Amino acid sequence: MRRYLKEFLSDPRVIEIPKLVWWPILNGVILNVRPKKSAHAYAQVWGPDGSPLASITKAQAEALQSQLGDGIMVRWAMRYGNPAMGSVLAEMKAAGCERILVAPLYPQYSAATTATVIDELGRQLAAMRWQPSTRTLPPYYDDPLHVAALRDDLARQLRALPFVPQVLLLSFHGMPERTLHLGDPYHCQCRKTARLVGEALAADFPGLKVETSFQSRFGRAKWLEPYTEETLTALAQSGVQRLAIAAPAFRRTAWKRAKSWRSAAVKYSRKPGGLNLRR
Repeated sequence: MRRYLKEFLSDPRVIEIPKLVWWPILNGVILNVRPKKSAHAYAQVWGPDGSPLASITKAQAEALQSQLGDGIMVRWAMRYGNPAMGSVLAEMKAAGCERILVAPLYPQYSAATTATVIDELGRQLAAMRWQPSTRTLPPYYDDPLHVAALRDDLARQLRALPFVPQVLLLSFHGMPERTLHLGDPYHCQCRKTARLVGEALAADFPGLKVETSFQSRFGRAKWLEPYTEETLTALAQSGVQRLAIAAPAFRRTAWKRAKSWRSAAVKYSRKPGGLNLRR
């Protein structure tokens, strides 16, 4: 866990703080405290194939391989941790792959996610004498197939609820607000995904109001708003009693989002006029 966190939090795309300032904070404080907390949380959901992120990504790759057949080789890699992108690219190249499509599995573009995958791809290619031809999958936040998949999945789950929700809150992973001002399109792309999903659900759920929020803040800097916790407060205070929450961006790590939703909402759900919450 410590090795993973060090690699992740040492990436200048993820932490845009001067190294001279960030290095003692990371190595002197965070890496001595955070691994224990993270290890405890992950231990609660760890399975035979490792973390939910790894096991679900592996299952997705295997399902895609089954769909595409033997004519195309499908492999998966982790940006941080194992299987590492370098070893997987080497395996594919050794198997005779001369044209490789690299698909960052982030619907919305962010420098801290999509760009760092492309950075790592460049580093791995730079070390190869004989490079394969490569292409990268662009962000698919507004792709009709992606929106339709979200609509179908959300509609199925909304119909299964024991109540009719008044509000569907789409909670995206937060980013520091400064990334928006620096030109990162993540905020706008999240908003567009939410709008398109709301429009796609409108025919089957005409009375459903769709809201957007951002969660998982870190540090004291201002992050993208509105914050999920404050949105939950505002919804409860406005009289909303039936709420559904979904995380439409990071679909392989939804258990982490759900934990933060529950802790943020439980204090309202136990009060008169509080939230009837489902995720």
